[in-house]
Amino acid sequence: MGTALLFPGQGAQTVGMGQGLTQRSADAKNLFAEASDILGFDLLKLCLEGPSEELNRTEYSQPALFVHSYAALKELEALRPELWTSVSAVAGLSLGEYTAVAAAGGITFADGVRLVQARGRAMQAAADATPSGMSSVLGLTTEQLDDACQKATQGPSSFVQLANLLCPGNIAISGHLDALARAEELSTAAGAIKAIRLPVAGAFHTAIMQSAVEQLVEALSKVTFLETRVPVYSNVDAQPHSSAADFVALLPQQVVSPVLWEKSLTELIASGAEQFIEIGAGRVLAGTLKRVNRKVACENIGD
Repeated sequence: MGTALLFPGQGAQTVGMGQGLTQRSADAKNLFAEASDILGFDLLKLCLEGPSEELNRTEYSQPALFVHSYAALKELEALRPELWTSVSAVAGLSLGEYTAVAAAGGITFADGVRLVQARGRAMQAAADATPSGMSSVLGLTTEQLDDACQKATQGPSSFVQLANLLCPGNIAISGHLDALARAEELSTAAGAIKAIRLPVAGAFHTAIMQSAVEQLVEALSKVTFLETRVPVYSNVDAQPHSSAADFVALLPQQVVSPVLWEKSLTELIASGAEQFIEIGAGRVLAGTLKRVNRKVACENIGD
């Protein structure tokens, strides 16, 4: 029976995350302390006390989620030493893909912290430079929502597109604020249940993030990647990857490419994954899995 580990992405963060974990586990507390030394600020304090406006900033939420998920994984490994004998693959949603690569041994924890800090800062800067955002649209097909996005787009300075293809009936779109608002209205008119503006800094997974790619490439060049012990399913192509060269090529692409999460889950199940464990804050990924295949079990490991 194959087990797949899933790691959440940005948006899963909440003030108070890590409280139970660090109270139970000295190792978890040490990981937060190590990360704080690298980051230059007290990460655990921010996670436990907020304020939420600060924690929700991309440059802070990305390291917070990476460290929280990694610490939860390490506690799980201590409780279940046999875990990796059944794990056949890992995957993470957007930022969570970095946790997946680290979990599978592709990068060290310290390098992972440095990378997600660089990624968060670069994406925050790109977002600050161009007013943009994301919305989650519920109840439309991919084709219906893509049509709404195309109708709402008025050119390279006013566009919106599919960004996170999470599961049937739940897709996030990204773009310039005016185009995003038009797409929300068109989606509702087309029969969407609702369109929810997401608490993120900008239009992630679009060309608006292109300036972040250059900074991320530079950060990646300073890190040594290793072949992973199990495949990591990439957001970019929903295919399994294990080689260092693949991660160096795909992780920058991920910032400007739609996240193929539904397809990743489908491919994981097709490859033999019969049970899943979502590790980190929230239960968003378990919810997407249920929409893809109700028969597959998913355990949640967080605080």
